[in-house]
Parts: sequence; structure tokens; C-alpha cells
Amino acid sequence: MEGVEDPLFATKVMGDGCAIRPIDGKVFSPANGTITVLAETGHAIGLLTDNGCELLLHIGIDTVKLEGEPFAAYVAVGDKVSVGQLLMDVDLGQIEKARLSTTTMVIVTNTDAYTKIASTTNATVAAGDKLISIE
Repeated sequence: MEGVEDPLFATKVMGDGCAIRPIDGKVFSPANGTITVLAETGHAIGLLTDNGCELLLHIGIDTVKLEGEPFAAYVAVGDKVSVGQLLMDVDLGQIEKARLSTTTMVIVTNTDAYTKIASTTNATVAAGDKLISIE
């Protein structure tokens, strides 16, 4: 997270987690749980995992400015989701054309509930891979 181009995320104001530079526009659920937030502009999804972890998937940096254009959600607030389930398609080219970053953050917003949060050290991850471990 410290390397994210936005100080709000890099300083972990919103919580600890990990950042991903996507290679395609597919956003998959990192855990089993329930959708709690779907930003009107599509740039963020909140997920309460089955074990009580509150996650925020924030797609891109400053992508709220795009007013929903590059985002197509397949879920709604209240939907139960499974790890690896497709949540959204994102037009990464449209984000890049707007000169915005596609870096996507997976943030544990209830960071204070845990003693340790560690993100993967793998350089490459795929849908269903473990991104974050919590204790």
C-alpha cells in the first residue's frame, strides 16, 4: 500500500491492505461475503466477509471523476458472493485515456479489529489467490 500513488491510500488512512495493477478489467470477489456498498459511480465495492472482515475494493485512483462510465457491475448491495466470483467489468483503457491510474486497492476498513494484516508478496496474482491474511 505504501507505494500507491495517492497519499490517502499510501498512508493507510482508510485501512491496511494491498494494491494491484490489473492486467484486464475483471474484478473478482476476494472472499465469501455480502456486498455492503456499491458506489453510484461504480469505482468502489464494499464487502463484509463471512468472517467479519470489512473490505473495500477501490478501482483506480480518482476514477470517481469518470461518473461510472468505465464500470459495469454484476452485483448489488445485499448480494451474497463467493471468492472468485465476477463482481464487475472495468474498461481499463477508458481509465488510462483519462490519464488516471488503474491501481486497485483491497482495503481492510476495520483494520483496528486485527493485530496483524499482511498482504501477499507474490508479484502476480489471479482470481481466487489469497491477497491478505489477517490475525
